[in-house]
Amino acid sequence: MTNGESGTVSVLDVVNVRLDREIAVGQRPAAVAASPTRNEVYVVNQGAPGGQGSLSVVNAENNSVAATIPLHKESQSIDIDAEHDLAYVANWGSNSVSVVDLKNRREVAQIGTGEHPATARVAPDNKTVVVPNRSGNSVSIIDAVSRRVRAIFEGCPGANDAVVLPDSSKAFVSCSAGHQLMAITLADSKFNPHGADRLEAMMDVGRAPVHLALKPDGGELFVANEQSDSISEVVTTTNDVGGAYLMGDDPVRGLVTSDNGLLYVAAARASEVTMYSIDDGKRTASIRVGDGPSAMTFSKAGHLLLVVDSRSGDVAVVRTATHSLFTLLPAGRGPNAIAVKAFTAK
Repeated sequence: MTNGESGTVSVLDVVNVRLDREIAVGQRPAAVAASPTRNEVYVVNQGAPGGQGSLSVVNAENNSVAATIPLHKESQSIDIDAEHDLAYVANWGSNSVSVVDLKNRREVAQIGTGEHPATARVAPDNKTVVVPNRSGNSVSIIDAVSRRVRAIFEGCPGANDAVVLPDSSKAFVSCSAGHQLMAITLADSKFNPHGADRLEAMMDVGRAPVHLALKPDGGELFVANEQSDSISEVVTTTNDVGGAYLMGDDPVRGLVTSDNGLLYVAAARASEVTMYSIDDGKRTASIRVGDGPSAMTFSKAGHLLLVVDSRSGDVAVVRTATHSLFTLLPAGRGPNAIAVKAFTAK
């Protein structure tokens, strides 16, 4: 878990449910991702305001920083192409995406984007990277093979979050400064091998859609509408918005269970996590957690939900079987992102 104001990463022992240690990384760590193939965790450090960011490589076996890779201004997000041992990092202050060779610990390309890229989302087939440009009000589509921008789509105010369907056929981007969701058909997928990237639809959702939670099967996605205190349910095949449901004060993050049945929604101002039954189409319960819940993840087996509380500086551990708060674990100052790494220690 990254602690943005402490310049550290908290290591949590999920088996024994305790804080193991804190590791010093770079300034203002803002994002974290676990390698699915290596015993490594990658931490994106924004650096000083307006300064150079970096990527810390953490050895997950001995919990030490194995390398620090310099990047560009205010790096802030990461996604991984495990097949090719690459990471894509959005550099907010440099209006670019860094391509990082994780094996050789170096940046191999820098690709220009629109103004203030918020994230860089890799398609499951690793052929496309979707980049919402927050201040540019646009979306850049990067060809991962040629490492060039092959399309730009304008008209998405505050473009913020992106998801790509499991078959890599379509991307959805939230327009957080407005009330819409953009659907883009992606080129170079098996369903569109000869066609170009194209804008498929603009869908009305709630105000300030900030986060997208996709079901593992890709059939539906859920939009956290921060200023409407609601979620919108979208059918991904038809781009139909099925309805909006009140989910607490300031919903900022959603997470769907592996069986596609339950959506957890973090409501930041309400200091609670609300559960929504997807099949039944209704809220089922709410759990009081710490102050300012934001990032969430499941333990590897799914028995625990870990909720980062950004204002109270802790992690709420929720039992998913009973939907009850198990404990609160301490964190550093300003915790903001979390990832789970499962591995076999040698």
